[in-house]
Formats: sequence, structure tokens, C-alpha cells
Amino acid sequence: MKLLNEMLPSDINKIKMIVFDVDGVLVPRGTKIKQVGNTTTLETKVINEKQIRQIEELNKKGFLVNISSGRGLYMLQEMFREILPFVSLTYENGSATWYKGKIYQHINSFEYMQDIFPKLKKVTAKNKDVKGFEPKEFIITIHCKKMVQEIENLVKKEDRLYTVWNGEAYDIGIKRNQTKAFGLKCAMKIFKLKKENVMAIGDNYNDLELLGEAGIPISADKDRVNGKFYVPLLGKYLPADMLMQKILSFK
Repeated sequence: MKLLNEMLPSDINKIKMIVFDVDGVLVPRGTKIKQVGNTTTLETKVINEKQIRQIEELNKKGFLVNISSGRGLYMLQEMFREILPFVSLTYENGSATWYKGKIYQHINSFEYMQDIFPKLKKVTAKNKDVKGFEPKEFIITIHCKKMVQEIENLVKKEDRLYTVWNGEAYDIGIKRNQTKAFGLKCAMKIFKLKKENVMAIGDNYNDLELLGEAGIPISADKDRVNGKFYVPLLGKYLPADMLMQKILSFK
């Protein structure tokens, strides 16, 4: 991998869309969640004013900006309210894409999830390491203090489902059809793009497949994911900030 500073204007000549992961890239890592009975409380992070201006500048220069996340649509809309006119949102690990008020649903997961959800609620009900279920439409996300073997064992019994631990939560979805890579392929069809037209940046294990589908993959944590370039982890700047600074310096 090359350091981001080694990127040249010629490297991005064919790039038309830039795909950003959210946590650890556009906003700091970590989700505060508390669940008591039927009441779930989630902290809503808001994108920094500087990143708002950067994304507006990318839009003015002709780049499409896609935000790819395991989070639900409502949460993403709250987080990125001020830049919704300039971005598309691919949410719940590639399940659907929102663009200018229109939703493109990529997968129907109802029949796959309806049976396992009550089983997961049952095995986690009294586990003190389980913080709560994040409200989702297409996938299941369970926030935990640490890895919980009962969750993994239950999902392993389901041939059609996968579970991924990202360090703070489990995402459970349909194998091959509920991944950020699948969502990117669908978004590329919407915007009539090829792989060579896409740059993507991610920092976690669930971003591996996403980066694999991008013409220029950017690692925001070289200890977790590989890319053509990597962004050094510096306390002062978020990875998305550093990448946008670099791209905007070219034009």
C-alpha cells in the first residue's frame, strides 16, 4: 500500500464516485446505545461542519458521493441531514440505496430474518454483555460489550446467514446478498458506473468486500483492511477529512 500523500492527480482521472464508510471514517468510531425493556436510546452523531463543506466542494467538482453503512436509513438521514442534496446513502450493509428521496431496495430479507430474530432475543435477554438491538429494517444489529458466543452459535446453524463482529456489534444478514460490496454493485448500476470509476474508503472488517469492488480502494486502518493507498491514523483529522483534502487539492 502507498501512503495517501503519494497519490497523484493521474491516479483519479477515471474516478466519478467516492464511497465513504461512516464510523471511523466520516465520524469517530463508537455507538452509544442503551436498551431497557422495550425502550432503546441511541446517540445520533452529526457530521462535522468542515466535512459538510468538503462534500459540497466534491459535488461542485462533479464527483458523486455515496455513503455506505450498516446503519439504518433514518439514522443516516439524521446524521447527514445537511448534505442530503449532495449524496446517496447505501444502508444496512448494501440492502438498499436512498438518492434524492427515492429508495432502491436491493434485497428482501423478511423470510430470512423472521424466524431467527425471536431466537436471538431469547438467548441475549439475560446476557449482561449485550447492550441492545439497534433498530434496523433489513439486517439485525446487536451491540455488545464483547463477543458473545451464544449469538455466533445460533447464527452458525442458519446456512443462509452470516454474522460479522466489528468490535462493538454483530451484524447479521444474508450471505453474499447483504454486504457493502453487493450494495456498491447495485449503486454502480443506478449511476451507470464501472469499477474503474469508483473510489471507496473503509476502516473495518465489514469493509473488506466493499474495497474489493472499488477501482481505487483506500484503507483508513491499514491494520484491518488493505487498499491501494492508506490514510495514516492521526488524532487531528478523520480519514475522510484527509482523503477529501487530498482530492480537492488536485482540482
